[in-house]
Amino acid sequence: MLVSFEWLSDFLDMTGVQGQELAELMSRTGIEIESVINYGQDLSNLVVGQVLKLIDHPDSDHLHVAQVQVGSYGDAVQQIVCGAPNIEAGQKVMVALPGATLPSGVTIKAGKIRGQASNGMICSLGELGFPDSVVPKAYANGIYILPEDAPVGQDLIEYLKLDDPILELDITPNRADVLSMVGSAYEIGAILDQKPIMNLLEDLPLVEDNEGALGQVKVSIEEDLASHYQLHLVENITVAESPLWLQMRLMKAGIRPINNIVDVTNYYLIQYGQPMHAFDLDTLPSKEISVARAHAGETFTTLDEIDRKLTAEDVLIKSGDRAIALAGVMGGLDSEVTDQTKNVLLETAIFNSANVRKTSRRLALRSESSARFEKGINKDTVTEAGDQAAGLMALLGQGQVVDGFVEENHQNYSPLKIKMTYAQVADQLGVDLSSDQIGHIFNRLNFDCQLSKDSFEVTVPNRRWDIFIQADILEEIARIYGYDNIPTTLPSGETTPGHLSKAQAFARHSRQILEGLGLNEIITYGLTSKDKAQLIQDKSYGFVELDWPMSEERTVLRQSMFPALMDVAMYNANRKNTGLAFYEIGRVFLSEDKHKQPIEEERLSILLSGQNEANTWYGKDRKYDFFDLKGIFEAYFETVRLSDHITYRSKNDLPVMHPGRTAAILLDGQEIGFFGQVHPQTARDYDLDDTTFFGEVRVADLIAAQAEIITQAPIPRFPETSRDIALLVDEKQSHASLVEIIKAQAGDKLVGLDLFDRYQGDHIAAGKQSLAYRLTFQDPQATLTDDQVQAAMDQVLAGLQTVDGLEIR
Repeated sequence: MLVSFEWLSDFLDMTGVQGQELAELMSRTGIEIESVINYGQDLSNLVVGQVLKLIDHPDSDHLHVAQVQVGSYGDAVQQIVCGAPNIEAGQKVMVALPGATLPSGVTIKAGKIRGQASNGMICSLGELGFPDSVVPKAYANGIYILPEDAPVGQDLIEYLKLDDPILELDITPNRADVLSMVGSAYEIGAILDQKPIMNLLEDLPLVEDNEGALGQVKVSIEEDLASHYQLHLVENITVAESPLWLQMRLMKAGIRPINNIVDVTNYYLIQYGQPMHAFDLDTLPSKEISVARAHAGETFTTLDEIDRKLTAEDVLIKSGDRAIALAGVMGGLDSEVTDQTKNVLLETAIFNSANVRKTSRRLALRSESSARFEKGINKDTVTEAGDQAAGLMALLGQGQVVDGFVEENHQNYSPLKIKMTYAQVADQLGVDLSSDQIGHIFNRLNFDCQLSKDSFEVTVPNRRWDIFIQADILEEIARIYGYDNIPTTLPSGETTPGHLSKAQAFARHSRQILEGLGLNEIITYGLTSKDKAQLIQDKSYGFVELDWPMSEERTVLRQSMFPALMDVAMYNANRKNTGLAFYEIGRVFLSEDKHKQPIEEERLSILLSGQNEANTWYGKDRKYDFFDLKGIFEAYFETVRLSDHITYRSKNDLPVMHPGRTAAILLDGQEIGFFGQVHPQTARDYDLDDTTFFGEVRVADLIAAQAEIITQAPIPRFPETSRDIALLVDEKQSHASLVEIIKAQAGDKLVGLDLFDRYQGDHIAAGKQSLAYRLTFQDPQATLTDDQVQAAMDQVLAGLQTVDGLEIR
């Protein structure tokens, strides 16, 4: 929202108020100011000129040599070379004289252009700093033509009122009341302690509905689609260019002038925050106007000449059976105001915000009108805005307003009253305000406030539809009183020392471990697209879907960390970061029911991809493999003292993971996660190396598990001894199951078990593999005898004999 001081002056006395000063005051009271724009602040030496004579440049096919009157004395006529295609003799134009500096940084100097003297520059609006989006189309490729009554020689900055601070307001959704000049005037009036004055148009050219044209118009609406729909009629108008004051106000508000009828609708859109639309009455097929839902698949051509395919959630304005506008979003091509329009039907309404939001977002048709319908409209000014707009149309278009209007109004409301005590203000804000101070604050806000001995009652005007409860009243008091004036106090009462929760401490410890293992932490969005969320999905739960997602890539909450980490990996790989090793501790969301709070689970996830070690003089490069990831998890579980509770088994039910290189992680027999190689096809879909590995575990299960107690044991005084054993087994035989058997049979003197060799090839039958293990025994109390070790080995061999197809070599 762009708020011009010059426009504000219609409502408030802005004398002596500085732009930056007001911006600071507004920021302190809750309205953030993005910037302060002033088109004329640094301009000088600009005047109104008149082209007296114009000839073609003798050495150019597009330049002209103009004799321009720029004053009434001295060098009143200057020769200026100009290339604008729309320049003509007799025009009043904007002239930058020698010495002028334009917003682009160009300083105008007297000189020659292709041999012809040029003492200045005839300017376009763009050269004065106006963006192309607001320049009238008639002057988009040329200079701007001033009105015939523009006084030659007058300072252009003064004439166009360019030295005008414009506040760019960053409006939060709860303060949509400030999306208008009237709303801004009330807000700024409260800050400056002024009461806004509403100067309404009077003595409008009204006529009675003698021909019954307005009486023939009938309105019907569905209450759930619009709560108020109103039509005014303006007759015998002439469509023309708007006067300069109106064009300048619109351009400074960020809106392109079109013609006097359309410009009036935009003018009062900004003034009241009330969107409106003008229909050419004579092009409507019927005088029966209705607000109704579109039919699924119906096509409608909007003003921008694009055919829009509609759904049953879209709302149309219809004339008889023909659609003439997309309610709250954009008008139709067939009923737009043109140069031939004579009679205008002016619409003001309050449409259902949800329908407008869905339509504008789905069709990517967000406009000044739709933004206001989405956030809210002042119910009190629908009629006033329509009356004023119809009157200004008649004045500018030399027509008449038919007295009265046609409407259907389902609004039934009464002003909200909120009662509070002075003690509540003191308790909640920490400042003791008197009844006079509170009364003055609400007088500044233009709220009716009834004061009593111990309490006060505030009547909330309908223009402030963001206020509902006592907390809102407290906020109004605090911001107008001044947040800076509220003292800082320490809390009183019993306190407890701060400390990390068990989950926070575990997460912090986990980060230290994982970063010590060479991983980098990342933080990703909890939202993803539905297609990506389905890559790893728990079928027992549904997805948590957003009703109004910001984009198609952020529509559902994830059920696994996999999509997010793969996205980050792809982003890095596309930027030639080849060795990727990172982790995240984040949440996933599991929906049990649409109307029930979803389950939130903390997950720890790890991703490795690409190069692990670079090629050096002392070794070749190496890519990550399955055992790198397994080693990281094993080291992690060892450090959190849960390794004795962790086992692994093959897992083949995840399509995005390699079926032969994925393992489930079990904690005391219960599956808490998985790790393995990402399926090569999935990796390629993300433009990643085939050697990409991923794993994740549920953090809550790790926290709940009973970690082993750390005990200090003396260094053994007695030696250890080892035995080797070689086994010939089926190549599909699980190493983990063999380890489990050996540990179970070897007894409590076994202190180490290592697989030191695996062989397939010559002298080994096809489908077989040779596994060699080293078993280390030690007794902390005595030296083990050969008989004791042999007895343990015999038990191990006996246990291994139970494995089908196993041979001891």
